Amino acid sequence: MSSDISIKVENLSKCYHIYDKPSDRLLQMLSPVRKQYYKEFWALRDLSFEVKRGESIGILGRNGSGKSTLLQMICGTLNPTTGSVQTFGRIAALLELGSGFNPDFTGRENIFLNGTILGLTQKEIEDRFDAIAAFADIGDHLNQPVKTYSSGMLVRLAFAVQVQVTPDILIVDEALAVGDALFQKRCFQQIEKLISDGTTLLFVSHDQESVRTLTHRALLLHKGVRKMWGKSSDVVLEYRRMLHEDERQSFLEYGAKLTANAAATTAAVKEAKVKGVELPEKHNKIKSFGDLEAEILGVKILDSKGVEVSHFYIGERLTIKVSLRANVDLNNVNVAFRIRNKEGVKITSWGTLNHDMRASLKNADASEIIWLKNFSAGTEFAVEFNAACTLGANLYEVQATVTREHDMYYGSQQILHWMDEAAFFTVAIKQQEHVVGGICDLGFEQKLIEHSA
Repeated sequence: MSSDISIKVENLSKCYHIYDKPSDRLLQMLSPVRKQYYKEFWALRDLSFEVKRGESIGILGRNGSGKSTLLQMICGTLNPTTGSVQTFGRIAALLELGSGFNPDFTGRENIFLNGTILGLTQKEIEDRFDAIAAFADIGDHLNQPVKTYSSGMLVRLAFAVQVQVTPDILIVDEALAVGDALFQKRCFQQIEKLISDGTTLLFVSHDQESVRTLTHRALLLHKGVRKMWGKSSDVVLEYRRMLHEDERQSFLEYGAKLTANAAATTAAVKEAKVKGVELPEKHNKIKSFGDLEAEILGVKILDSKGVEVSHFYIGERLTIKVSLRANVDLNNVNVAFRIRNKEGVKITSWGTLNHDMRASLKNADASEIIWLKNFSAGTEFAVEFNAACTLGANLYEVQATVTREHDMYYGSQQILHWMDEAAFFTVAIKQQEHVVGGICDLGFEQKLIEHSA
């Protein structure tokens, strides 16, 4: 085995036996050969992948896709039905909230209990105790039984213990979601430090942006099988595409409140075909998805003179122009975009619906509200978004989307077309004129207040 491999999963499967009633379980025990009294449920099927030492891996998938089952088998708390898992090094895991704690022990006692389970000596735990207590930051509760702790206090203590043992492999399964914002920030900073020091990370989260920014590669699971394995940004896009398809099916088949809209969509498609407007089978952009009842034709970045450019200095005017075509008769349209920096952090998002909501509150003329407009099949149109460029120096990606919003707020939407990497631009600093650190310039002004002696 190569010394740079941290986790090796080969043909891993897990099958559960599902019984309709308790008596069937007894009958199966009494006659295991003649008849099968259970149904097979495969939580995982034939999963294989390798993780290198020091890699950070995200695991995505809907509830019931097999994520937690996989992590439990990697940790060794669950045996596979077939296949194998090999891990190399000390594992620290945050799985079920409070797992590994004795509820009747105090927080202090559980620190020593967990540390011993993780392979530390009494002296090593004592040497690290102050750092663990400081990171957990639960004050006098440290001397109280953990059964009196809130979920937030439990995860604070659990995370503090796990990261202080300097694990070779750290596994986090949604546990940080219960922490407050400040604690989550400290956790992510600590995770990034561990990764830089060579710790392998397996990170399960429904927060797509966290997976994108915190991990190098990602695994997408769907109904127990591997749907995609690769670069995190590509896997996140595929996950969004999968969620869109699931939502679309739900919208068409079960959306009782949206039945009228679904019927209108079907009628619009039929009408479009009568007019000779065919919906595209697929867009030629790999990094896009959607129903394509409306299609993004292109995104351009313009300067203050309307010239297409790709480079700005802080403070200059920036325009994002999104060109579209309606492939069916449309209404309730929202054209929107996101801006991400090269580290994958979402800097901002904005759409015509944001403007429309504000305009509606001000009782603006209906002609100013795009959501109220009707676009006939075959119509091409564009929306320009203008602002001063207050972003810090970096490379930026623009994602664009057009959706149908069923209400004049972001409550229920249908993605018509989503496009990743629709455009790029860079922002630079004029060192002698305008220097700013961080991701944006908030445009602070200053005022000196002098006091007499």
